[in-house]
Amino acid sequence: MEVQPEAFGPAGDDTSTEDTCFHCSTCRADEERSCTNSMRGRSKTRSLSASPALGSTKEFRRTRSLHGPCPVTTFGPKACMLQNPQTIMHIQDPASQRLTWNKPPKSVLVIKKIRDVSLLQPFKDLCIYLTEVNNMIVYVEKKVLEDPSIMSDDSFGPVKKKFCTFREDYDDISNQIDFIICLGGDGTLLYASSLFPGSVPPVMAFHLGSLGFLTPFNFENFQAQVTQVIEGNAALVLRSRLKVKVVKEHREKKPMIQNGIEENGVMSPSLEKDIFKQAIQYQVLNEVVVDRGPSSYLSNVDVFLDGHLITTVQGDGVIVSTPTGSTAYAAAAGASMIHPNVPAIMITPICPHSLSFRPIVVPAGVELKIMLSPDARNTAWVSFDGRKRQEICHGDSISITTSCYPLPSICFQDPVSDWFESLAECLHWNVRKKQNNFAVDEEEEF
Repeated sequence: MEVQPEAFGPAGDDTSTEDTCFHCSTCRADEERSCTNSMRGRSKTRSLSASPALGSTKEFRRTRSLHGPCPVTTFGPKACMLQNPQTIMHIQDPASQRLTWNKPPKSVLVIKKIRDVSLLQPFKDLCIYLTEVNNMIVYVEKKVLEDPSIMSDDSFGPVKKKFCTFREDYDDISNQIDFIICLGGDGTLLYASSLFPGSVPPVMAFHLGSLGFLTPFNFENFQAQVTQVIEGNAALVLRSRLKVKVVKEHREKKPMIQNGIEENGVMSPSLEKDIFKQAIQYQVLNEVVVDRGPSSYLSNVDVFLDGHLITTVQGDGVIVSTPTGSTAYAAAAGASMIHPNVPAIMITPICPHSLSFRPIVVPAGVELKIMLSPDARNTAWVSFDGRKRQEICHGDSISITTSCYPLPSICFQDPVSDWFESLAECLHWNVRKKQNNFAVDEEEEF
């Protein structure tokens, strides 16, 4: 199999400074991809600010790797693991994930939180800097420019005329964007993910919203930070996404003529049903939520893993989340928090009618399938990152697996520091008043 670089949009890719990586069997035949194992020399600066030079490559990897060395797959003198090179996805060492550009980025998508007056001035400052200083092509959603404050600003008019606009669900901009900048909260990052069903360009997210767990950058020094990213000086965290396929059964009733006779001009009441299926795919960054909707009955859905029934969920519903989504709805439902570099899928019940139903973590790449149980009293409802909510009926199915197209999120420092900083600042993880130490006299008594 030919080795190709992991590409993010038209201009960006992620390459490794290490030639050792962890392997897991995940990719499907229709989405075969290979990540790079080639050695490329580049700076090992861990943040957008200057940092001291690091030691040798071996020491650097040992202190930063989350996955360890590639496991040996020969066991004793005669046993080994069956190799299947057509179904391999490479998981890179997080410490070696650095952004580089095949070509200088020319187009940037700016996503602004809607209906937030406080973001108007940062949005204007950023767009002026991108167009006039960096001479970049700026893409903006059409409804952003329909804001009365932007439309009435005559000084912003010359800049606004240079914009390229698009409409969600109407215009495909997948192959036109080199770089994404988000202004707002975590929702802007989720929205950016939904715009790209395939390869996602690198995303730089500024914290201008409510929580900001996924948005590590402050806007005060945006010029220097954006310039360094454009020059390729940044660390990346690859946030895995879920590839979701919803298959719905549609039954169309057709009148069936018996003996070719109509009674009183009305077709015979006998009906036949034509069943056809419709499939829709989504790319999900946080979670897929299946719940009972407006019904007062418990949800009753079957969960299959690689074709095997593993459990039936009776309760308010179930959450299937990525590691990125583990700190969102899943954490509120009692699940553990998983670092985004861990290749995994989390299954979390919502208020299960069982004391022993605890959240579980399964390997990335398995295929989950969720269907209504045959004896379910009511239908279910599904949403994807809180959007595209729809009803699931008997005969419908939801297939979920790890997508081969992660979202490359640009780090302020590095994947480890940024994540724990968000846990402390946004979720106040393990924050408590510290226990006082013993006085000197008390220690002497013991």
